[in-house]
Amino acid sequence: MRWADQVIETDDGGLPGLGRADLVRTVTSPEFADVTFHEVLCRSLLNPVPVSSGMPFRFSVNTFRGCTHACRYCFARPTHEYLDFDAGEDFNRQIVVKLNAAAVLRKELRRRSWSREVVALGTNTDPYQRAEGRYRLMPPVIAALASSGTPFSILTKGTLLQRDLPLLRQAADVVDVSLSVSLAMGDAELAKQLDPGAPSPLARLELIRSLANAGFAPHVMIAPVVPYLTDSSSQLDGLLAGVAAAGAVSVSAIPMHLRSSTRGWFLQWLADEHPALGKRYRALYGRGAYVSAEYSAKLAERLRPLVARHGLVGRSGPDLPVAHASVPAVAPQSAQMAEQTLF
Repeated sequence: MRWADQVIETDDGGLPGLGRADLVRTVTSPEFADVTFHEVLCRSLLNPVPVSSGMPFRFSVNTFRGCTHACRYCFARPTHEYLDFDAGEDFNRQIVVKLNAAAVLRKELRRRSWSREVVALGTNTDPYQRAEGRYRLMPPVIAALASSGTPFSILTKGTLLQRDLPLLRQAADVVDVSLSVSLAMGDAELAKQLDPGAPSPLARLELIRSLANAGFAPHVMIAPVVPYLTDSSSQLDGLLAGVAAAGAVSVSAIPMHLRSSTRGWFLQWLADEHPALGKRYRALYGRGAYVSAEYSAKLAERLRPLVARHGLVGRSGPDLPVAHASVPAVAPQSAQMAEQTLF
């Protein structure tokens, strides 16, 4: 990926929501149309996850803030508002890059208090979004975790993960490494609408196959299941058949939840593209962020025999890798989300 002809724009005002000293520079590049990268020096990287969140890990790491995958339903969107950005286009186009991520992580992992608990990567925004090809933040992060004896998991939609498979294979020789791919639908045209900046479903199936061929046991997050758009028995059956054929071992499914400003961002798209579904969504979600218990139960009934038919293991509870959860900021909601996990 070329980074030539980049434009550097700086001022002395710092990045909104961050101190002036944290910002190194602001970068634009013709290879990322309409995207601005804010390169910062982070002060910490290990992010404590409260027990009350219901998540199966106590620490997470995120090398970026914001994500060019631009998934319309992404529930990490409200976290961008802490930087005085909006949760819509700013989340897609104003990307914060933690240049010193690996150095800070190595320092944190050397603390005497560090007990080598599992660290989850990709719990907020995707560590293998396109810009990782330029910044290469993940290889030294992986090396730091492995050399410290710290087990870790990675959740991604990014096919760039394949670049690091040799390093991950080496890491798996010394620590537990869990790799999960997020794939919510098999319909390529719908994916272009809902995940416009992410690799295609076919590309992600190839990623799953690469993980399996490298000796890993790929887990697939069917997350989110989008009501009335990706939840029919035929759609789910086709998706599960595809991931099983690619070498996935286990799956989890989570109905779409629409918290905070993500709700308005998604529902505006729905009104524009599928106005006939507006009434059904109002009935399904009411004024809340989560689907009704009745919908979750029916979806679970629909999924359970399909998962078994394709020889997959449905994972839930303490083994569940949770897709892109913004845990620290919304712990109570995350706990509710964990309760809605179907498998």
